[in-house]
Amino acid sequence: MSSVGGTRLGQAGTQVNLTSGVPVLPKDVTARSWIVSDAESGAVLASHNAHWRLPPASTLKMLFADTVLPKFPRTTEHKVVASDLAGMGAGSSVVPIKQGESYTVHDLWLGVFLRSGNDAVHVLAHMNGGVDQTVADMNAHAQDLQALDTHVVTPDGYDEPGQVSSAYDLTLFARSGLQKKDFREYCSTVSAKFPGETTKKKGKSVRGTFEIKNTNRLLSGDSDVSVYPGIAGVKNGNTTNAGATFTGVAERNGKVLLVTVMNPEKDEHNEVYKEAAKILDWGFQADGKVQPVGELVAPKNAAQASAQPGATASGEAGGDTAAKPAASSSASASEEEDGSSGVGIALAIVGGLLVLLAGAVFLVNRRWPLPDLVRRRPRP
Repeated sequence: MSSVGGTRLGQAGTQVNLTSGVPVLPKDVTARSWIVSDAESGAVLASHNAHWRLPPASTLKMLFADTVLPKFPRTTEHKVVASDLAGMGAGSSVVPIKQGESYTVHDLWLGVFLRSGNDAVHVLAHMNGGVDQTVADMNAHAQDLQALDTHVVTPDGYDEPGQVSSAYDLTLFARSGLQKKDFREYCSTVSAKFPGETTKKKGKSVRGTFEIKNTNRLLSGDSDVSVYPGIAGVKNGNTTNAGATFTGVAERNGKVLLVTVMNPEKDEHNEVYKEAAKILDWGFQADGKVQPVGELVAPKNAAQASAQPGATASGEAGGDTAAKPAASSSASASEEEDGSSGVGIALAIVGGLLVLLAGAVFLVNRRWPLPDLVRRRPRP
């Protein structure tokens, strides 16, 4: 396995420093791979096969969103044509998106995050120059994030030979994506109204809406899973080859943790969420007591910028990052379902120009912009 983030993360099996005062890990975690980390400092608190290269299912949509979301204003409208919806795998999860209808970019991203809609992904990918171009962009962005376990074949995470990622890389995607205001909003939205199909009534065109609900069960709850206290996003997935996968972010008492769980062996309903919740519980108990076993590395551009003369790490978060806290989503049958994060983006105006201090993004880990709605959520 890769040793990005530390030598111990490249070792097989469970990695944790169980010294005096550190709670023991939950005994009944069966995932093939998992990792829990401090989202702000980047410290990896514990892991299990963190760099195993496994099929990611719809959690790969976090990388898709982190790559493509900044390219189109949310108010941009797009009329869907047949070619936009071509090439989706059999059994794909869909919103559904209808050919001949127009949708805003905002609508499409809600479809990606709440319904894990592969149809919404393909429409956005075609807006981005096509599926092949989007896959190339995603692979390049993964390299920039130092997510070296990841190889993208399809932008939606559908099972394809050679398409892999890792618990470590999925956490990097979540950490990077959560830097973006729109990403935080979409991945933390529980339900939304989505545009329906246009019909004729009394000679007039009428277009109604229907409700879509987030399939992340730690965010929306289910019969056997409660809403997780402090949950604020990110993304879930499920395919035949990948099994269930999940990345989530949650805040408690000023601490923000990221967790990724891949393919639990225990075949029980919502098992991936149950195991993620147990690992998060342990993380909140252990954070501040346990010595890290590794770290979430900074993107290449942040590391390079921090090494430049004049780079500063004292900037206050600005733009869409000057806010509050964030965390996850669910999956479908033979296809998937799904959901990247960091710290704060420092913006400064120098000579009338807006300058991105990329180095400060991961050097100053003191601001965690989570949506207001998370702090207002009643705690179970």
